Amino acid sequence: MSPRASKPRAAKAPVAPLDPQHVLRATYALDRAYVRRLNDHVVHSGTAEMLVVSPATGQPVGSVSTSTAADVAVAFDVARDAARTWAETSFEEREQLLMRLHDLILDRQDEIMDLICWESGKARIHAFDEPLHVALTARYYARTLHKHLGPKRRDGVVPFLTRIDEHRTPKGVVAIISPWNYPFTMAMVDGLAALAAGNTVVAKPDHHTPLSALLGADLLREAGFPPGVWQVLVGSGRELGTPMIERADYVCFTGSTATGKLIATQCAERLTGCSLELGGKNPILVLADADLDRAAEGAVRAAFSNGGQLCVSTERLYVAREVYDDFVAKFVARTKSMRLGSSHGWGVDMGSLISAEQLAVVDEHVRDAVKHGARVLAGGKARPDLGPHFYEPTILEDVTPAMACHGDETFGPVISVYPFDSEDEAIELANTGDYGLNAAIYSRDVERARALATRVHCGTVNVNEAFGATFASIDAPMGGMRSSGMGRRQGAEGILRYTEVQSVATQYILRFGPHWGMTDEAYAGVMTAAVKLLSWLGRA
Repeated sequence: MSPRASKPRAAKAPVAPLDPQHVLRATYALDRAYVRRLNDHVVHSGTAEMLVVSPATGQPVGSVSTSTAADVAVAFDVARDAARTWAETSFEEREQLLMRLHDLILDRQDEIMDLICWESGKARIHAFDEPLHVALTARYYARTLHKHLGPKRRDGVVPFLTRIDEHRTPKGVVAIISPWNYPFTMAMVDGLAALAAGNTVVAKPDHHTPLSALLGADLLREAGFPPGVWQVLVGSGRELGTPMIERADYVCFTGSTATGKLIATQCAERLTGCSLELGGKNPILVLADADLDRAAEGAVRAAFSNGGQLCVSTERLYVAREVYDDFVAKFVARTKSMRLGSSHGWGVDMGSLISAEQLAVVDEHVRDAVKHGARVLAGGKARPDLGPHFYEPTILEDVTPAMACHGDETFGPVISVYPFDSEDEAIELANTGDYGLNAAIYSRDVERARALATRVHCGTVNVNEAFGATFASIDAPMGGMRSSGMGRRQGAEGILRYTEVQSVATQYILRFGPHWGMTDEAYAGVMTAAVKLLSWLGRA
């Protein structure tokens, strides 16, 4: 059913944003009052805390309360109670709240970017993507609620005598389990679509980056969203994940393929729906007629944005042999000119990796490749002089299937380049492996590139752009094929996944069974003749 009309609730008195110079000290330690304010959004019953550490410097950022399995039950009870009222709010009220959030995020983007940089170690230019993407998402679903969720008429089996009304109702309480690589974006965008659809949310951000997610919850409160509709749990996925899945009406997960498979199995046991954005080994194809400067610029962003720690970033680069040498020279030159650093100001091209574990994976992949004969064209080593988890943007050549980085996801600033001799070969190479998340094709012949794109087994394909065109186009669905996941965020699919669909049929005059004295055989004959007539008339 469609939400009833209701008078918009008055927003709570807004909490004045804290001055960034006060909040974010030069020592990389957050002001304790600011952390306490964010910590108010954690559902926790004990006194246990975890220390959030800046990966760029190894210095403490702040302490956050942690949740237990018992707290999971509390969070879901509160969210389920709030869901009864929230599901009945009007589209107009939800639109107002989402647009209020949109404005707040844009007004507070400096604070958001600062916190993202401190907590994740990424460069400011990559942190900027996050508040922008969340604001775009809030605005998109605010403006399209009626379009996606409003009642719709469908064709009935008998024209004029059968009426079908389709309704969308919220599923209930949605569990959002989000990763560390885009800590503000991934903590917010999937949950905003769930809220827009009339659900409430229980969110668990990754333990590396809880503060960015808690700032999102703080902004929701300031925008006027009712208490209870957005609950945040902080802690280990091993401890909190299963209790969340056991209580959720729908699960949205972004993370590794291995964990995604476990979640899918748990959801299947309860017949609970889920959407999963998982790993990728994403390719770029540079065709012989490509603008090589444009392709090289795009490849740098595709491979090294956020230190390569982006689900849709590129780790495989296939280049037409006739332009291979020229392109590689341009790509290597651009890569070697990148500026690395831990500064939170503008002008840094790449920041830190998230952890020692991630650094170890990257280093091992490069060492293994070199050991088995690969050549390092750029980068190839850690940079402890810049910070504990820095690694140079790295380009490898002569990578073979014997090397771990050939097929395994590195999730770091490492890309391998390969020549190809025909476009059919390029498509075959792009489709190698089990993943299918994102791809890009560079060519001056955009019609041919679009045709080739349909042959690439990936959920999103960009022509003459690395990933931003699909990532930022909120009306377009985004997600993976094959081992890169199931379900989609963004667009109609991004909100409809959080709804149950109900068809209501109203039948006039005609009954579906023998009547007016008909025998069963006569009824069957009449119905068959009617179906043939409808087919002749061109009706569905």
